[in-house]
Amino acid sequence: MLNERAHVLLKALVERYIEDGQPVGSRTLAKHAGLNLSPASIRNIMADLEEGGFIASPHTSAGRIPTAKGYRLFVDTLLTVKPLDHPSFSQIEAKLAPDNPQRLMASASHLLSELTQFAGVVIAPRRHTQTFRQIEFLSLSEKRILLIIVTPEGEVQNRVLITDRPYSESQLTQTANFFNRHYGGLSFDAVRPLLVKELMELQSDISSLMQAAVQAGSEALNQNDTECVLSGEANLLRTPDLAANMGRLRELFNLFERRTDLMQLLDHSYQASGVQLFIGAESGVSPLDECSVIAAPYEVDGQVVGTLGVIGPTRMAYERVIPIVDITARLLSNALSYH
Repeated sequence: MLNERAHVLLKALVERYIEDGQPVGSRTLAKHAGLNLSPASIRNIMADLEEGGFIASPHTSAGRIPTAKGYRLFVDTLLTVKPLDHPSFSQIEAKLAPDNPQRLMASASHLLSELTQFAGVVIAPRRHTQTFRQIEFLSLSEKRILLIIVTPEGEVQNRVLITDRPYSESQLTQTANFFNRHYGGLSFDAVRPLLVKELMELQSDISSLMQAAVQAGSEALNQNDTECVLSGEANLLRTPDLAANMGRLRELFNLFERRTDLMQLLDHSYQASGVQLFIGAESGVSPLDECSVIAAPYEVDGQVVGTLGVIGPTRMAYERVIPIVDITARLLSNALSYH
C-alpha cells in the first residue's frame, strides 16, 4: 500500500515522463511534485516505488521511468481525464455524420489515428447470426459430398464434406429433408445443441453426416463475420519509444497484417461498459508488450455491435486519448443508430 506522498510523486513522475520522454530524477520531482520534501526524502520514496515495481531505472545513474504497473496505478487512481476540446469534438462529429456504414468504419479509424497520432482500429459491426432456409447434398465421389446451403435471402453457399464412409442418394435425401423440416429458418449454431438429443433417435449411419453438415454450415455462414479497419500504422514508425526497437516493431506490424490476435483482444471490450485499457503485457499479445491499447464498444440502437480503439506506446497522454476513444465510440453509435 502506498501512502499519499508516494501517490503524489508517482503521479508527478508519470506526467513528466509522458511529457518529455526522459527519465525523471529526484531534483525534477522536487520542483514539480508540489511537496515540501528534500531530494533525499524523495529518493527514499522513489526507492519504495521501485521496490514495489511501479517505476524502474533504465540506466544505473539515470532517473526513473514508469513501469506498466506504474501506468496502471496512474490510470486507475491518479489520472484526471480532460474533457475533449471543442475543435476535436466538432471534427469527430462532422466526419461521423450518418452515412454508408462501411465509410463510417473507415472514417472512425482514420479519425482516431489523426487525433492521437497513433494507430486507430475499428472492428466493423457484427452481422446477426445467419440462418439457412434449406440445405441439399450432392454426391461428388464415394466420400466427397457437396453441401449446398440456401439462406432466406436466396444466397447460396457451397462446402465440400469429406466423409469417413460413402452415403447413398436416399440417405442424402433423407438427411436433407430432416434438416429442412426440423431446422429450416434456424442458424447452424442453434441447430448444434438440438442435434444432441435428436441424434439419439436417428439412424447412427447418418448422424456423422449431420454433424459434419452443421460444422461446415456454421463455418460457411459465419466466415468473415467481422472486419478489422486499421489506420495510421505508419504513425508508430515515428514514435520514438517504439521505433527504437525494430525487432519489436516488425512483430507489431506482423500482428497488424494477421489481425486475428488483435481482433481477439478487442473482442474482450465487446461486452465491457465504457473504455477499457490494456497496458503492456496486460494484453496477453506479445507484440503489444510495449504498447497500450485503449478500446471502447459502440452500439446500434442500444445493442453493442463492435469495438474501436487506439494502439500506441505505453508513454501516451492517457488523459487526452481516453476521451477521444470514448467520444468517437459514442458518436459512431449515434451515426449508426440514426434513422
